[in-house]
Amino acid sequence: MIAQDVKSRYNSLLPRKLYRMSVQPKHHEIARQVSLALSEDIGDCDWTAGLIAADRQGKATVVAREAAVICGQPWFGECFRQVDPSVTIVWQVDEGASVTAGTTLCEIAGPARALLTAERSALNFLQTLSAVATETRRYVDIVAGTRACILDTRKTLPGLRIAQKYAVTVGGGSNQRTGLYDGILIKENHIMAAGSIRAAVEAARRLAPPHIPVQVEVETLDQLAEALGADVTLILLDNMSPATMREAVALTAGRAQLEASGGIDTTTLRVVAETGVDRISVGKLTKDVRAIDLSMRFML
Repeated sequence: MIAQDVKSRYNSLLPRKLYRMSVQPKHHEIARQVSLALSEDIGDCDWTAGLIAADRQGKATVVAREAAVICGQPWFGECFRQVDPSVTIVWQVDEGASVTAGTTLCEIAGPARALLTAERSALNFLQTLSAVATETRRYVDIVAGTRACILDTRKTLPGLRIAQKYAVTVGGGSNQRTGLYDGILIKENHIMAAGSIRAAVEAARRLAPPHIPVQVEVETLDQLAEALGADVTLILLDNMSPATMREAVALTAGRAQLEASGGIDTTTLRVVAETGVDRISVGKLTKDVRAIDLSMRFML
């Protein structure tokens, strides 16, 4: 269960009619990612765990060594389930909860071999996804009180996109398109090839079904005006200065949702949010990941 404060924080930050996506991983997707992780770690067998008697039972706790937003419980649990379904996990905190250093996150019990074999893969998921959720929460807190919502990008760790985008939502952010298959983003090269923004947009609308969103990237106010003239309702402002963004917001006058992108970090985020844009996409949320420090302590 995702902590209730995350849901209320997330919903309160979003404009009522803001177009957004929200990744909700299915169990088979989680199981596939976990299977791959266990396969690359265990291979044919875990020789070291074989040093422990097969009938030996064990217990362990996972403790946070730093403040974090906890995310990745489904992946963590699936690691132990695939190694040995008899392992039990009792969580002391909800998914999405903010914790301080020293907080016990969960208690685990089961065959000692299984606990030792699944430990690293399970922690890798929990540490990585908690890192994404924690960083996203930091960005969300910075823009609090503005109309802007924080979005991720496609700059994700290979094979972990669904998991990382889920972690962004746990941290209070929202999702840009998941991949090339669920949204159209018309960039400079597409516009050049098509001949104009209008031509590119008309081609996109002929090509894709109505539920596929069409977004246009613009670099100047003239391009913005052209996109608005083509009735584009999702526009990405690429690498614009805050002053130009404010002009863009005034020119748009609510006719489209404006998304700021390009080199935005915590030092510039608040200034960008205060220009009045609706969305701010940040690649750093999923690309520059520093795993949260968690420890599994065994009581064999």
